[in-house]
Amino acid sequence: MEREEDIVIVGAGIAGLATCLGLHRLGLRSIVLESADSLRATGFALSLWTNAWRALDALGIGDSLRQRSLFITGFKSFSAESGAPIKEVSLVENNCVEYESRRVRRKDLLEKLANELPGGTIRYSSKVDSIEESGPMKLVHLADGSTIRTKVLIGCDGVNSVVANWLGLQKPVNSGRSAIRGFVEYPDKHGYEPKFHAYFGGGVRFGFLPSDDKSLYWFCTFTPSVVHFDGNPEQDPMKLKQFVLNKASNVSKELCTVIERTTLDSISCVQLKLRLPWNVLMGNILRNNVCVVGDALHPMTPDLGQGGCSALEDSVVIAKCLGEALVKPITDGRIEQEEEEFMKIRKGLEKYAKERRWRSFLFISAAYLAGFIQESGSKVISFLREHFLAGVTISVTLRIANFDCGRLAVS
Repeated sequence: MEREEDIVIVGAGIAGLATCLGLHRLGLRSIVLESADSLRATGFALSLWTNAWRALDALGIGDSLRQRSLFITGFKSFSAESGAPIKEVSLVENNCVEYESRRVRRKDLLEKLANELPGGTIRYSSKVDSIEESGPMKLVHLADGSTIRTKVLIGCDGVNSVVANWLGLQKPVNSGRSAIRGFVEYPDKHGYEPKFHAYFGGGVRFGFLPSDDKSLYWFCTFTPSVVHFDGNPEQDPMKLKQFVLNKASNVSKELCTVIERTTLDSISCVQLKLRLPWNVLMGNILRNNVCVVGDALHPMTPDLGQGGCSALEDSVVIAKCLGEALVKPITDGRIEQEEEEFMKIRKGLEKYAKERRWRSFLFISAAYLAGFIQESGSKVISFLREHFLAGVTISVTLRIANFDCGRLAVS
């Protein structure tokens, strides 16, 4: 069976749903293909920075989500080797720039995005098997044997993107680091300030921060070869928990208490991957009427907390670029109309790619360097980190977050 859709988005994650909503706000219909049989709203809370809230405001859902989020008021950084304080930064006492950092549950964000879309927009159990060219159109073949013809194909299908692979982008590479993450809920208020607590150095990077008054998120990123991590216990949360406790035992009683309270079903471990930044600059992030957004474009390490934020930026920008190309009517004959429409689509996506290449390069590179500086056990880096670089990495984090992707309007 074959059917036709003007715009097809692959993946119902943050990038896919936000892109679809942005197009919807501009009056452009699209569908989202999701391989799972329901919305994949699992996962912990995530930090959304100034740039993300500006994007959510552009999508018309910022204020609603703010009511269900926790405002983070600052950073407190410590040595992961001695536990000594390194740097404290307030986000509410800076008179020069207005910063906004909030914790939002991933489930709340995805459900809000999905609920703003027209019924039937998300097609579940729709796994993309292959992509084929048919003149200027693209044929999206699904695992159930059906085919969708489309004028525009947008890959929002994550790190292992089928669309990115079709474009010929190199696969993301292992950064050489891993991350153990946990989420703990308290029966009553936990009593911690709404601040980001981070511990850097000695080959590890710990951190915890509240998600709301009764829950905390924590993480431990590390280089396995440096800290002698057994590469086999990814599926054993008890070993993961014990590993983090052993590393944190001489650093922070607070952190150890948080980890000890975490149930085993709320602990996970992943290898951290990234797309090589020069592949984003030089590779095919688009081809005619096909492009990629979010993690399909720029998978990065989590050291800047910009994964979801950058995806929201991408979504607003691509919606604007396609809106400028497609909203205005074309009045020539049918053949000329189709040719002009595909030309406008191509130019719109080229504008999107031009805007996002260097921004994506910056995300990937800055995140990798921040992680290297914060984790390094080198005596020279440790000295510089405690006297200079800690402040620099926080400053870079804030500068990158102070970005405005603009409003959803067609000139």
